[in-house]
Amino acid sequence: MRITLINIAQGVFLFALTLYVWMPGKHALHMFQQNRYELKRYVPWMSKAITDFGSRLALYLFFLSPLFLLLFIEDELYSWIALTAMVSLYAFLLWKLEKRKQYIKPLSMTNRVRRQMVVLLLLFALVAGPLIIWLPMRGWLIAIPIFYWLPWMLVVIMAFLTEPIESFVKNYYIYLAKRILRKRDNLIKIGITGSYGKTSSKNILNDILTNQFYSLMTPASFNTPMGITITIRTMLKPIHQVFICEMGADKVGEIDFLTKFVKPQFGIVTSIGPQHLNTFKTLDNIINEKMKMIENLPISGVGVLNYDNEHIRNYRIKNKCQILWYGIESEDVDYRALNIRYSPRGTEFDVVTREQVTIPFETKMLGEHSVLNILAAIALGKHLGIDWDRLQKAVASTRQVEHRLEVKKMYGFTVIDNAFNSNPVSSKNSLDILSLMPGKRIVMTPGMIELGDKQDDYNRAFGAMMKGKADEVLLIGKTQTVPIVEGLKESGYDMENVHVLASVKEAFAWLSANATKEDTVLIENDLPDAFSR
Repeated sequence: MRITLINIAQGVFLFALTLYVWMPGKHALHMFQQNRYELKRYVPWMSKAITDFGSRLALYLFFLSPLFLLLFIEDELYSWIALTAMVSLYAFLLWKLEKRKQYIKPLSMTNRVRRQMVVLLLLFALVAGPLIIWLPMRGWLIAIPIFYWLPWMLVVIMAFLTEPIESFVKNYYIYLAKRILRKRDNLIKIGITGSYGKTSSKNILNDILTNQFYSLMTPASFNTPMGITITIRTMLKPIHQVFICEMGADKVGEIDFLTKFVKPQFGIVTSIGPQHLNTFKTLDNIINEKMKMIENLPISGVGVLNYDNEHIRNYRIKNKCQILWYGIESEDVDYRALNIRYSPRGTEFDVVTREQVTIPFETKMLGEHSVLNILAAIALGKHLGIDWDRLQKAVASTRQVEHRLEVKKMYGFTVIDNAFNSNPVSSKNSLDILSLMPGKRIVMTPGMIELGDKQDDYNRAFGAMMKGKADEVLLIGKTQTVPIVEGLKESGYDMENVHVLASVKEAFAWLSANATKEDTVLIENDLPDAFSR
């Protein structure tokens, strides 16, 4: 009878232990998702997270110190009951702490995540089940702290085990999407890529083409194989005449794969520069990969390229398809923007063609890079037969792109929202635009990431550029913003106007207390939770 009671107590303990690791396990999956389900991203991130946790180790051990009371309980049944009660309490406290967290990007409960959760639970059972039978009671004094980190390790094993399944699912859905595209012989397919500006260019081009065509674009940042596949399978209808496909890449081979998947007849490369250097490794790899957009076009296709970008301009294209060049600084182009005038209400400029035809344009958008993105859309729109009058009206009514230099009102003051994926080029443009604004000018930023060995240098330069363009600086994250602080100091910025804060929530609390309706706030980047520290 006593053995049966002990077995029951052990079963209840296994359930309590499962609850104890549930929140760390969910958080581990959340971070795995934010690292794009890639172990080569997740493992270095996890190593860094464990190192950071070391600084809080004393607090964690104090949190678990009541476990040592088990040393004074000699009866095995009572020991299991006491251990279960303690672990249940820890599980409840972890749940309460998790409920209080406000994630910038919450866990998306996709079918993939659900499959991963099942595998994680099975792996946990394979580890915990035998331990409950064989591990001495005093061994749990060590095991319970270790179990907190167990899900983070199990994610690595889970990723290896589920990769064949996920690869099969991915390839099957891509096959279905390819079959849909093969049946649409008359569909105009346009591919867009670049280190910066591809999402904005896609939205602008879609706004312009909808004046003459039934157009579909990949939504938001659906620029991965599965995002594009979902768009084709669930959104592409027989009525659509144009499919605008944004194609993203953070490693060699991705643009090559996506262009061979979608097979666009038209391709736009907005710009090329240092981004995702952690995975691309070199700038040459980025250049060669982005230009696959043009090299994989059919000979009858048309490429639209930014001649102002030196990496594009100097690249030797291995394709004899037609190329439409555009630019602002460059003269030898098919479409050039001149006489650019900015104001808080937007931008005015003239488009001059190679034949010296001059057409005036105006837009609600701000920044030289926005003019370049509009030029790309104008060039392709004109090639597809849209007249100048329609192009002018379309550009004037083009909507601001969400989180990409989007001017809006928040909490009563003006916000320039450039929260999505900042980079060295857009950060400079953002500061230039901020400098034109009236009132007190405030920058709120956590800095830039995924810039490899040059990341600190770019963030240091970003900080140095703020002098004369921003009156107050709010830095999010005490560790990752150190290079920005260094750049500010080197530039001679008044450091009394620099405020290093722990979170976006604290930054908005500062704005609520100190900003007025006459002020302008630039939000430059908004890092996912995995990279905010």
